[in-house]
Amino acid sequence: MTAPNNHNSPNREVPLERTRNIGIAAHIDAGKTTLTERILFYTGMIHKLGEVHDGQATTDWMQQEQDRGITITSAAVTCKWKQLEEAGVVKNFSGQDERITIIDTPGHVDFTAEVERSLRVLDGCVVVFCGVAGVQPQSETVWRQANKYDVPRIIFVNKMDRTGADFNAVVKDVREKLKANAVPVLLPIGSEDKLSGQIDIINLKAVTYSDDDLLGSTYTLSDLEGEQLNVATKAREALVEMLVDADEELGLKFLDEEEITAADIKAAIRRATVSNKMIPVVGGSAFKNKGVQGLLDAVVDYLPSPLEVKAATGFKNLDNTEEVEAPASDAGKTCALVFKLWSDKYVGKLVFIRVYSGTISKGDQIINSRTGKKTRIGRVIQIQANDHKDIDTCYAGDIAAVVGMKLVRTGDTIHEEGFDIMLEPPAFPDPVISMAVEPKTTADSDKMADALQQLAEEDPTFVVSKDEETGQTIIAGMGELHLEIIQDRMKLEFGVQSNAGKPQIAYRETVTKAAAGEYKLESQPGGKPQYAHVIVKIQPKGRGEGFTVNNKLAGDEIPKVFVESCLQGIKEALFNGVVLGYPVVDVEVDLIGGSAHDSDSNEHSFRMAAICAMRDAFAQGDSILLEPIMSVDVDMPEEYQGEIIGDLNRRRGQINEIDSRNGISQVKAEVPLATMFGYSTDMRSLSKGRASFSMEPLRFEEVPDNEFKRLKEQIY
Repeated sequence: MTAPNNHNSPNREVPLERTRNIGIAAHIDAGKTTLTERILFYTGMIHKLGEVHDGQATTDWMQQEQDRGITITSAAVTCKWKQLEEAGVVKNFSGQDERITIIDTPGHVDFTAEVERSLRVLDGCVVVFCGVAGVQPQSETVWRQANKYDVPRIIFVNKMDRTGADFNAVVKDVREKLKANAVPVLLPIGSEDKLSGQIDIINLKAVTYSDDDLLGSTYTLSDLEGEQLNVATKAREALVEMLVDADEELGLKFLDEEEITAADIKAAIRRATVSNKMIPVVGGSAFKNKGVQGLLDAVVDYLPSPLEVKAATGFKNLDNTEEVEAPASDAGKTCALVFKLWSDKYVGKLVFIRVYSGTISKGDQIINSRTGKKTRIGRVIQIQANDHKDIDTCYAGDIAAVVGMKLVRTGDTIHEEGFDIMLEPPAFPDPVISMAVEPKTTADSDKMADALQQLAEEDPTFVVSKDEETGQTIIAGMGELHLEIIQDRMKLEFGVQSNAGKPQIAYRETVTKAAAGEYKLESQPGGKPQYAHVIVKIQPKGRGEGFTVNNKLAGDEIPKVFVESCLQGIKEALFNGVVLGYPVVDVEVDLIGGSAHDSDSNEHSFRMAAICAMRDAFAQGDSILLEPIMSVDVDMPEEYQGEIIGDLNRRRGQINEIDSRNGISQVKAEVPLATMFGYSTDMRSLSKGRASFSMEPLRFEEVPDNEFKRLKEQIY
């Protein structure tokens, strides 16, 4: 597909139609970072392979990532790829035609925000599944996030060299658990120690890797014969049959009994993939260097360029419902989304942006739609993991970082003057765990405050607050590992040593019935004259619906000048419930009445009266305490299933599903977060170190009476 030249600036190195912005996403330990490393090697961006287990992978550049062997922050890299030659023996790359920007995302649920913000700005995604484990818990989370932003996908079934790998079982797993139309296009040849290459079912060719070249740079394309030909022919027929139903253009060709060529099939797969009617599936092994080049071809063939996805749309401002469009074009009006902030010790604050329309260059003046303020771009940088390359301009469809922007945060839209637009920001979950932190020395107090502020700017799921009663600094995040990494970063990047208290649960409160609350604030004898009278009504909402505050005053019983103070007081009251003082959620609040005094009323009085009226309503509304319930998935050898399930039951867990395959059991349960501290150690002890688990927030539920009694005694 080619686009009109007016989309492309003459100064672009690679035109928009040959640009791909993709993410690599999966469950932890499925092989995302290893796959990214192979892609960089075969595209010529690096000349020596680094391994995750050695702490040498290009995109795992943080010290914490190298120490733990996991990805913590999403890393962007850009490479170029020319597709494989059709015949003969070819080396790892033979040109630089297609530009691919890749974001390698974390697999651990504590860092799911990194996946969320990456998928918000990407045009396509390679979802990696383990050839043995198939669909794992975080795979499902990633899939839901991709569905949310309607991101076209390709599946790479990795680790086909592992004992127990089963390509067809994984494809079936994806279809059943994710309800996805997963269709193979590159089948693995063999499995386990017999894995030797791939079958290209569209061209009916075998891609066989040389046993003499352990780096996987040399392979041979050959015609299929015997059983391989039978398998490929059946798979091709099934693929064409599916495409005839899904793609109108190929369907008409089929009905007219015209010849359907390999080029026709590829074009139909591309259209079906871009419209999310189909997910192409590729099998291979990144670690064993087999099949990555074919996956790169599939990325180019089937995932969209910025021109093929729906144009970015937003609104003129927060209060306006008028929709504004920003089509991908260098000649268009400048519009970009800030999707990440990062503090670099050499450069300062890096602001990661995805440019949707127009161009952004060093020295440009742009406007932040949230603040309305104009700011100047200091530098424009192309990011290669932890390396920075200054560039003059980033164009439509580019992902880059800029320096020099002030008062900016994740989710902001930046645009040129005269083009008012606010794009939809990525959405992030609320923290579920908190703890108190303090500097080890008083000299580090100011340094710790600055460090926490910068870290909170970078990570929308990390929240810093002050306990008004104790004066303690409270940090909150998505899990124990998340907060552990925050403390590590304070020490390594900011030189701040800290002590932390025991992790605390982010409880919530709500009401169970509608109720009215009223409070009349009157001056006391000898005190300053003051008067405020506020009446509110509250009623419960559904779980997870948050809160709404409405002005339902019928007349001017409360003067307009004091209404905003009432609403402010109502919102303040929601931060502290009457059960144990936790924030109140899932309620609707109406300001319905009150009265004022001609001379004794003021804004402060009405704010305080509203707070007291809310507390009265909470008491009348039978308030209850809510606790976070986690979705917990445990993988273990079948012989440990009984012990694991028994332990989850003891933690007040509810077992929802038990699945077994290849001697491995997967248990899905819902467990209160309060009982999950230290679970990792206990689980490994029960399974002799052979089990693994993942956990993510699910919903809030009422705390049982016996647990509530224990909490109350603990606090008081």
